[in-house]
Amino acid sequence: MLNSLDLPKEPRDTRVVVAMSGGVDSSVVAAMLAREGYDVIGITLQLYDHGEAIHRKGACCAGQDIHDARRVAERIGIPHYVLDYESRFRDAVIERFADSYLNGETPIPCVECNRSIKFTELLDTARDLGADVLATGHYVASRPVPGAQQGARGLYRAADPDRDQSYFLYATTAEQLSILRFPLGDLNKTQTRALAREFGLDIADKHDSQDICFVPNGRYADIIERLRPKAVQPGDIVHADGRVMGQHNGIIHFTVGQRKGLGIATGEPLYVVRLDADNARVIVGPRDMLATSAMSLADLNWIGDEMPDANGTPLEVAVRVRSTRQPHPAFLRITADGPVVELPVAELGVAPGQACVIYESTDIRSRILGGGTIRATTSALRQAAVSPRKDCFTPAIATETL
Repeated sequence: MLNSLDLPKEPRDTRVVVAMSGGVDSSVVAAMLAREGYDVIGITLQLYDHGEAIHRKGACCAGQDIHDARRVAERIGIPHYVLDYESRFRDAVIERFADSYLNGETPIPCVECNRSIKFTELLDTARDLGADVLATGHYVASRPVPGAQQGARGLYRAADPDRDQSYFLYATTAEQLSILRFPLGDLNKTQTRALAREFGLDIADKHDSQDICFVPNGRYADIIERLRPKAVQPGDIVHADGRVMGQHNGIIHFTVGQRKGLGIATGEPLYVVRLDADNARVIVGPRDMLATSAMSLADLNWIGDEMPDANGTPLEVAVRVRSTRQPHPAFLRITADGPVVELPVAELGVAPGQACVIYESTDIRSRILGGGTIRATTSALRQAAVSPRKDCFTPAIATETL
């Protein structure tokens, strides 16, 4: 007989470490498991200077959240510990974030935080505490894979497509999945808040945390200029046809796909279609230059079954190139140069540095097969951007509705 965490033990004999961020979701997970009789330990990670963020609405893993997590642990009667991971978070996440932006990419630090901190360092801590599983408040599902060897688990989209966080968890490994549990995978946010009220938690109506916790007010450039004050270089804003349209004070102030705030006068609507970090240029062009038909991936993490053979028949899959979009049909091909994703219908809003997450299908509860970092993209129009390179890749990502 298995318990609710798919382990052959009584709940009272099953130790669970819950990653408590101080938010509603992880607090409810801890309360749910404690009510079921599990041996629950709460751990909160201090990830950055919480003194600056303690009063900022929407911050996570900072001062106020640590206090909230501690109060929840006291309310439900479980031990709670705070671990200082600030230096490791800075090195693994914040520094990489800054370097990636300076290289003209659009990184997703939440993916790196899960990969380098939460599901590695925190998982090791859970093992040291003798835990059977590590539970989090992510909206994603983990369950045994039908027909697979005993203990093999897969990662699946959450029941609520509006809350599904599988995009940020594609880098999870098969070994980690055997220990990780996500009790909110079958719930929506309304149900979670209702449970928080049922448990008498003061944070039941607390605002959701921001995706990028360490960026105050969403101003990425401020963080990068503080970390790399001498690395930001001014340069030209160049039309894709070669015309110099104006000047800028650093490519970090632009995002591929951006339309407003370019600081240039023109009679046609123009978008940022590429960031040329080597030459400190912002390349702009018409909207149709944002269309992408294929992308090559780096650091592919595969948690599905068998991968397609190199140079063989491509695998029919579905992919997500932004967390706010639903998976779209695609083909995964393994080439001599690495994985390539081909898009039957061109996508807007695809850029190097972002994640491409691969799903088994477009079904609402489909399995996550893996994913990787987008290394380069191919323009659907195959128009050469203003660059002497021969690859003619045209990165693109939209920051507003196009």
